[in-house]
Amino acid sequence: MTTQGNYSPGLDGIIAAETKLSFLDTVHSEIIIKGYDLIKLSESHDYLDIVHLLLHDRFPTSEEKAIQEKTLQDEYVVPEDILEILKLLPKKTHPMDGLRTGISALAGFDTHINDRSSTVNKKRAYTLLGKVPNIVANSYRVLNKQEVVSPNKDLSYSANFYYMITGKEPSAVEEKIFDQSLVLYSEHEMPNSTFTARVIASTQSDLYGALTGAVASLKGSLHGGANEAVMYMLLEAGTVEKFEQLLKQKLVNKEKIMGFGHRVYMKKMDPRALIMKKALKQLCDAKGDDLLYKMCEAGEVVMEREKGLYPNLDYYAAPVYYMLGLPIEIYTPIFFSARTVGLCAHVVEQHANNRLFRPRVNYIGVRHNHNVLSNLKP
Repeated sequence: MTTQGNYSPGLDGIIAAETKLSFLDTVHSEIIIKGYDLIKLSESHDYLDIVHLLLHDRFPTSEEKAIQEKTLQDEYVVPEDILEILKLLPKKTHPMDGLRTGISALAGFDTHINDRSSTVNKKRAYTLLGKVPNIVANSYRVLNKQEVVSPNKDLSYSANFYYMITGKEPSAVEEKIFDQSLVLYSEHEMPNSTFTARVIASTQSDLYGALTGAVASLKGSLHGGANEAVMYMLLEAGTVEKFEQLLKQKLVNKEKIMGFGHRVYMKKMDPRALIMKKALKQLCDAKGDDLLYKMCEAGEVVMEREKGLYPNLDYYAAPVYYMLGLPIEIYTPIFFSARTVGLCAHVVEQHANNRLFRPRVNYIGVRHNHNVLSNLKP
């Protein structure tokens, strides 16, 4: 075996980059975003505040926020050719694959594609933030033979996103909770999709390429998709008792149970999950149906007692999205749409102080000596 440096499977515990964007402080159970606690931000600021904070290092003034919203509205419309490309995809295509295709195709419409400056990349970030919700919503609609819904500029950013998905305007409570979920998903240090984006960006590839790779990474069952899997489990069970039985049986079968455990939050509940748990209670109370809330609470007890595992954000985001009337297949694309700002900020940061990622390996294959090679006949 040939050893090159220290080996850490999955790069566990390896510091791969310096960043001013975010940090998971597991000691104090805080997610730091530009110096602020994300949980507190989710209770006091909306998604567009976080967008400005991540891209411009501070919260916007009221005038800057109005300009930012107008900038995003001007980017809402997706080129008709993109929609035509999406219509050509097989109808069995998963919305994440539709999203990946749509973002990749957007690169062809950027006339300054080779300009990697921070100024231009930030402008691209607004282009993507404006168009990704449209691609998310309408790729799903196209793939399910539904009419395309045009953006509504009279609505807020989050309300318009919700409207394009569902075809109806959200109530004030629905809008607030949906926006809050986008805040919680907006940035989370260095998960696989962010690492993927930074690795691609380190080659001096463009922002679209970095985000296309991030979509592919987020589609994997060990990174994204947990929110969908959680909802399917809840629906499969249907009652509190059957959900408890389902979880116990999966544990007996040594199956991975989505929505529990996290590579960083090993012995504590993901603090973002607590916010979505409160949101689920609020939605259940408003609709007079607390079944999903009771099922999720029961599942929490089972997993903590049996395995010492705690819920992550996806565990409670899934039933929240279900109560908001959002299609299950689109949960992970929504996650990506919210994370778009964090990914863009990471690419901007990577390009501004770049070093090509080039790790080494521990070679564990065979090694033939030269005598063996010389004795081989042609």
